[in-house]
Parts: sequence; C-alpha cells; structure tokens
Amino acid sequence: MKQLTLILALIVTTMTFAQNKNAKASMEVDGVCGMCKERIEKAAIKTKGVKSAVWSIETHELKLIYDENKTNLETISKNIAAVGHDTKEIKATDEAYDSVHPCCRYRDQDVVKDHDGEKKAESKN
Repeated sequence: MKQLTLILALIVTTMTFAQNKNAKASMEVDGVCGMCKERIEKAAIKTKGVKSAVWSIETHELKLIYDENKTNLETISKNIAAVGHDTKEIKATDEAYDSVHPCCRYRDQDVVKDHDGEKKAESKN
C-alpha cells in the first residue's frame, strides 16, 4: 500500500512539473478594429500567467504564450469574453458586448462592412 501511495505521489509530481511555462497557443477572437485589438490583448495580458498576446485584425487569431502552471485557455477566453469579445469557446454576455464602443460591434454586419471598406482603402495607399 505504501508503494502504491508513493507511486501515485510521484506521478502527480511529474505531471505538475511537466506543464509548460512557455506554452504557445492560438485562438479565434471576434473583433473588427484597432480598439478591439487593444482591448483583446489587454484582457489576455492581464490574465495571470500570460506572457504574450498578439491579435490580428485580419485573421482574428490571438497568438499566446502563457504558463500552463498559472492559467489555461478557458480562463483566458473567459477574461476576453468579459470585456465584450467572443471566442470560439466562450461567447461574451450581451451586457459585456454592449459595453464596447459602437465602432467595435463585430456582431453588427454594417459595422463589419464599414471596417472592410477601411481595410481596402488602407491597402491601396
């Protein structure tokens, strides 16, 4: 019985230390503009254990580097949803979504079209 307890303790200890302190991941996050980018990255960075967060306006991909001992993707997604941005895993509440600036309303197709027009104009310059 003592051997079994010792083996279980060793397995748990090994699993704990096996977690990556510089895990890399990416997730899809909805948004449309530079203000969204700032809000999304700030929410991710404020999550304890997140070391880097870079969101792309064009692809909606949030690239992360984080410590698996301190956080996980679900916690990061919850923090992003709390500031009004949907992820594939967690949808922002209507209250959180309504708190974003009117130009950041990514669920509104007219707003999305307006931002698409801006992107095309910028790429011509």
